[in-house]
Amino acid sequence: MLQISEVSKSYGGRTLFEHVILQLAAGERLGLVGKNGSGKSTLFRLILGEVEPDSGAIVMPRNYRVGHLEQHLKFTQYCVLEEACLGLPPGEEDSQYKAERILFGLGFSSEDMYRAPSEFSGGFQIRINLAKVLVNEPNLLLLDEPTNYLDILSVRWLTKFLRQWKDEIILISHDRDFMDAVTTHTAIVHRGKVRKVEGNTEKLYAQVLQDEEIYEKTRANQEKKIAKEMAFVERFRAQASKASSVQSRIKRLEKMPSLEKLAQLEHLDFSFRPVPFDADRMLELRQVGFHYAEDGDLLSDLTFPIKHGDRIAVIGKNGKGKSTLLRLLAGELKPTTGEIYNHPLAKIGYFGQTNINRLHPTLSVEEEITSSNPNLGLTATLSICGTMMFSGDDAKKKISVLSGGEKSRVLLGKILAQPCNMLLLDEPTNHLDMESIEALLDSLQEFPGAVVIVTHSEMILDDLATKLVIFRQGGAEFFPGTYQEFLEKWGWESEEEKKPKKEKAGGKKEARKLRAEQTAERSKVLGPLKKEMEGLEANISEWEQELGKAKVAMEEAANAKDSKKLTDLGFQIHQLQQKIDKAFEKLSQIHARHEAEKRRLENSL
Repeated sequence: MLQISEVSKSYGGRTLFEHVILQLAAGERLGLVGKNGSGKSTLFRLILGEVEPDSGAIVMPRNYRVGHLEQHLKFTQYCVLEEACLGLPPGEEDSQYKAERILFGLGFSSEDMYRAPSEFSGGFQIRINLAKVLVNEPNLLLLDEPTNYLDILSVRWLTKFLRQWKDEIILISHDRDFMDAVTTHTAIVHRGKVRKVEGNTEKLYAQVLQDEEIYEKTRANQEKKIAKEMAFVERFRAQASKASSVQSRIKRLEKMPSLEKLAQLEHLDFSFRPVPFDADRMLELRQVGFHYAEDGDLLSDLTFPIKHGDRIAVIGKNGKGKSTLLRLLAGELKPTTGEIYNHPLAKIGYFGQTNINRLHPTLSVEEEITSSNPNLGLTATLSICGTMMFSGDDAKKKISVLSGGEKSRVLLGKILAQPCNMLLLDEPTNHLDMESIEALLDSLQEFPGAVVIVTHSEMILDDLATKLVIFRQGGAEFFPGTYQEFLEKWGWESEEEKKPKKEKAGGKKEARKLRAEQTAERSKVLGPLKKEMEGLEANISEWEQELGKAKVAMEEAANAKDSKKLTDLGFQIHQLQQKIDKAFEKLSQIHARHEAEKRRLENSL
């Protein structure tokens, strides 16, 4: 149904792939793998027609509809359900139940259906886009990392849903178990080519490894033959009696195909800097409770120890408090009730989802990693940069020009630079490819200290976790066993697809009208406050960028000993800092009003 013929694509002198041939038959579900930067997403853009190939062609049947998961967040409808219904194909605008079914499977509740999309976090907004493309039922479904913002239950639901998909799918995912559970075939973008097999990722990687071993043996044997033939030619070139044999061997050498040595591919290599710890308990939660402002409790009476050598996974639905728990363990937040005991010898390395925003945009990769451990030395720092795939001039790149995945690697590099004996990792695999995830998993298994990790990957849970903290039924519980033991003894509270409650005949229109009125009131009250907050946030962001540039300019002026420029820049920095401080103060006040109005409206509902 899809045919890619002799397609090549290059960017800025770098060839992503050449003469790619790939066919997708009716009903095939293809997993697409390859190292980050190999060209997987570019292949999607070629199929979508967003970019043109340098050569070759992509052919699809007439009226063949291609759907893909949009990362761009732009909503036009007043509530989640109406927004999802925009994805319904022509002629099925009344099939609202299809959108409801998918939204419930992706973790939305009955109450969420009539809430405004803007009220949800970025992760849940991506789920709305996913619902729109799934309900559209295109002939070819392109999914690029669809599980990044899903919790375990939603991943399990999506797995079942995609296994029943009747048409074609091409799926990019770092989650190997998810991909293998969904797909019928697997392809890899590797060394500028695409290789496809029927079967799973294990079969594909085994085939690629075998092919490269055969190639290297063939190349080595050929080099021996060439050396032997060249030795004969050099030895007897000047002898007239051997002229015929020499010419024959020269012709043989000319006909031999050139086999170049396979280039060593870059890969992430994690090597932490463990600090000795001789005691038993590194940290302990004692009847810990926590809530934000006047919201309901995220944690209540949670007690468990973190011992040297523990591998604790934090699991559960998104938005229930998993990241908050790690922030409490890292000391970024204080418990509302109870206490957290830290052993004085415990040294924490913390990878948080929001920590990317704390990277300084004007610093280079090398400078950011140095800031994590100033005593490390240049050689060791550059070694970590190289380990995180920032070799040579790439280590000089400013944070401001890096992609989200590259910033994530910088954060991991900072943890590698930092001596620690306890790792707190919040979804560290979201921007890693399969090979890098396996390298990280190997390093975590060998790490002598304790590991606490938030993850939705059941592969990581099976391979790493020995204990669990489970967010379920409105709270968090400690489970002193493996993930498989949890599934056998407790299990998830809802493995089945949630179904919307049926409304009485005749009351459906009235209920919708009431919900629409309530939603309109929310928008009327909260909308202006939200708009004012967004304006302030935009101003703060702009002023902070100006402040960063002014500080860099001030350093240059100091080096140049330009006193007038130093005075002018000092005044400019002072003015900017004042504006930022005032804006933050105003933002805090408006945010408090917004939250108070939001709670009042929710109580009235």
